[in-house]
Amino acid sequence: MKQSGSSSSVFNLAVLVAALGYFVDIYDLLLFTIVREPSLAGVGVDLSNTQVAIAASTKIINWQMVGLLIGGILWGVIGDKKGRLSVLFGSILLYSVANFVTGYIQTVDQYAYARFVAGIGLAGELGAGITLVSELLPKAKRGVGTSLVAGIGLFGAVFAYYTFQFTNEDWRLCYKIGGGLGIGLLLLRVSVAESGMFQHIKQKNVARGNFFMFFNNAARFRKYMLAILIGLPTWYVIGILVNLSNRFAKEFFGETKVQSGRAIMFAYAAIAIGDILIGLVSQYFKSRKKALYLFYAFTIIGLILFYSPLNSSDNSMYIICAWLGFSTGFWAIFVTMGAEQFGTNLRATAATTIPNMVRGSLPLINLMFLDLFQKSMGWDLIRSGIVTAVVVMVITLIAAYYTEETFHKDLNYIEGEELLP
Repeated sequence: MKQSGSSSSVFNLAVLVAALGYFVDIYDLLLFTIVREPSLAGVGVDLSNTQVAIAASTKIINWQMVGLLIGGILWGVIGDKKGRLSVLFGSILLYSVANFVTGYIQTVDQYAYARFVAGIGLAGELGAGITLVSELLPKAKRGVGTSLVAGIGLFGAVFAYYTFQFTNEDWRLCYKIGGGLGIGLLLLRVSVAESGMFQHIKQKNVARGNFFMFFNNAARFRKYMLAILIGLPTWYVIGILVNLSNRFAKEFFGETKVQSGRAIMFAYAAIAIGDILIGLVSQYFKSRKKALYLFYAFTIIGLILFYSPLNSSDNSMYIICAWLGFSTGFWAIFVTMGAEQFGTNLRATAATTIPNMVRGSLPLINLMFLDLFQKSMGWDLIRSGIVTAVVVMVITLIAAYYTEETFHKDLNYIEGEELLP
């Protein structure tokens, strides 16, 4: 079936707009991590009191993560009920407004509530974009197309870091710039066509965007859980190793000037390169899973390097964080596989909720890393990190083994029914 407004080129307007949307999404998602300390000071937090500063930071990021979880379900359902473009317009409008509001907040509570609203908006961008691109491109090229979306988009973290530097660390202005970028992107989206597959099923009397369909069928539930578990290493690496790189550096080699914001910038620049490359690797192997296994191997090498004696200076820490970023640059393939696992009537819900469930797994990984291993068992930072890494990678590798290969899969079908004519 010919897609409405589709093009066989991976450089079409839908890919470009989805990539720019994810670029702005990542800019906003990572901005708090980059501007954390000056922004906390700007709302009256005493940074000299470590306990108070950590409590305020944790509160804000937790509210944002809760917003992502709620938004993932909300936008996924809307994407399958109302269309992929409805999400692309609605989500960026919501988090653009939240960005502007964040530029004017005065208290920690206001900061947390603004990031909660932003989190809801941020949750819809990638899943809807990946779904739209997957359905508009022919199956032989959709892996490359979705990798370009994620690869270009992830440079938003680099842009956020340098925007913060260029504005003389004016964190309020950085948030306002993010809001302006979003509004500009809305104008580009006017020309993007809706998915032909979605237009086709709109005419059929089938359930669309029913989140509970993932749980009322054993085979479907199994696919959904496996699709989530194969993405766990990404947020272990970013949320623990890179985010706490300055603390790990102090444990490894004492005196250090490592900045976690700078480490995140290096990691995300490398993730973007990895995300683009893995699409080409997937095309070469004609397999999503083989490409995934290769990048898992890169991740394991990176983890060994991180905890090895080779990680002995500020420069080596930054280099290893960049390698870990590159090796976890399978985000695009992971989200694409999630979209490919399910029929057109559930695809946006799957592609939007799955990455946000992985983001939402970070508090659980932190619970194991901090509360179980460090507080309850009394282990130090390094031992806790190593055991957490082993647990995460074992779970992920088992999940990947049982995950369906989707490279050659025809996406033109309804969940629970035969292929559409």
